[in-house]
Amino acid sequence: MKIAVTGASGLIGGALLPALRADGHEVIQLVRRTPRTVDEHRWDPQHHRIDPSVLAGVDAVVNFAGAPIRPRPFTSGYKQRLIQSRLDATTTISDALAAAAAADPGRRRVLLSGSAVGYYGDTGSRTVTESDPAGTDFLAQVCVQWEAATAPADAAGVRVVHLRTGLVLDRSAMLVKVLGTVFRLGLGGRMGDGRQYWPWISLSDEIGAIRHLLTADVAGPVNLTGPAPATNAEFTTELGRQVHRPTVLPVPAFALKLALGEFGRSSVVGGQRALPARLQESGYEFTHTDLPSALRAALAKR
Repeated sequence: MKIAVTGASGLIGGALLPALRADGHEVIQLVRRTPRTVDEHRWDPQHHRIDPSVLAGVDAVVNFAGAPIRPRPFTSGYKQRLIQSRLDATTTISDALAAAAAADPGRRRVLLSGSAVGYYGDTGSRTVTESDPAGTDFLAQVCVQWEAATAPADAAGVRVVHLRTGLVLDRSAMLVKVLGTVFRLGLGGRMGDGRQYWPWISLSDEIGAIRHLLTADVAGPVNLTGPAPATNAEFTTELGRQVHRPTVLPVPAFALKLALGEFGRSSVVGGQRALPARLQESGYEFTHTDLPSALRAALAKR
């Protein structure tokens, strides 16, 4: 396949490019800076500009473009940046794919577009699958608008998959780097009451699932999470075990909410017990089915 990737400078995109090339695909990157190699093509999502010829012969697009979500208070300006960057990028890609489909209706195309399990909001201990409704908090509504921006591609007959990704575990992931450092200093512990669910997935399974969905007969939302979501207490206990440090210093919920604001309430103290129902139904087999093996792989020295 000929595959275009946006947002390739991030954790997932950086691992996806070599994996796709190893599979034998022709991969091009859409970048906002001046291209440095022959497989890079410039686009301007902020102004909805992309050369129509770039996607003319493309079979698939994997879209992860958007401002990164950081563990920080959400100011009004930062919220607008998070929303607008995703809508601009996804609308630009969807419109371009729709135009390419109209010009060459015989080619089957697929758009794998980023989203997140934050779509469901804080669901407590209730399990959620792709059939559950959206939440009402800010990050949930970002996901709703993000997914809706793929409508032009869907209407043009492009197979659209919404990648509702969980907490990706890898040595270079911010979550693992920050928590790993804190825990190695002996300062780790559960966050809040520890009963909130953290829907993790190993980086290798995130990449494996994307590769699988390029050709699987699936459309619509797909939860990219491991099959056994863990509570925060379980997660922190296991992380402490693997770095050989105690986990006896819990962080109170009020402190997290005070320091991180809306992000703390929705993404640290809150969570989702999300299950990868559609991914497993489509035949994907996980490399890491349990948290200990996923954390072991994430913490392994390379």
